[in-house]
Amino acid sequence: MLRELRIAAVAAVVLTVILGVAYPLAMTGASQVLFPNKADGSVVTRDGKAVASHRIAQDFSKKPGYFQARPSTTAYNPSGTAFNNQGPNQQELATQLRRALATYLEREKPFTPGLTAAQVPADAVTRSASGVDPDISAANARIQANRVARERGLPLQRVMAIVNDHASRPLFGLGGPKSINVVDVNLALDSLS
Repeated sequence: MLRELRIAAVAAVVLTVILGVAYPLAMTGASQVLFPNKADGSVVTRDGKAVASHRIAQDFSKKPGYFQARPSTTAYNPSGTAFNNQGPNQQELATQLRRALATYLEREKPFTPGLTAAQVPADAVTRSASGVDPDISAANARIQANRVARERGLPLQRVMAIVNDHASRPLFGLGGPKSINVVDVNLALDSLS
């Protein structure tokens, strides 16, 4: 019996070293070599100061001249990402969606006359799985572009050109609808002024 305990203890130590130390170090080293910017969090710097990450949405709700990300469960805090674990039959989810829809229409309708609830894209009122997803649909960006253009005093065509320049498709561009990273678009708009 002592022999089996010794073998189990040695196996636990060896596996801990391999899977808990060696493997993570190897993956971290490989990612630093192959994808240095992504491995470091895709940080955006301006004048030597970190201002954003391409992968984490920010709360732009107090800045009407900026594109808004999807609603967030975590208030865009990446240290505690979480998703909405509610199903379609739960009243709490229905209430949450109605509230998000009302907020979206209140913000966008003055700049997009005639905008109805039926025209609002789903991603404008639903939360992403992580709560910090910076991507919105092209349809959502087109609606928000009216507000952003007016608030910034820019021609709508100029704002849409920036949106189109930053549109991308998933799966290496091979499939799925176009999405727009609000962090990238807002930074591009800031660089105009």
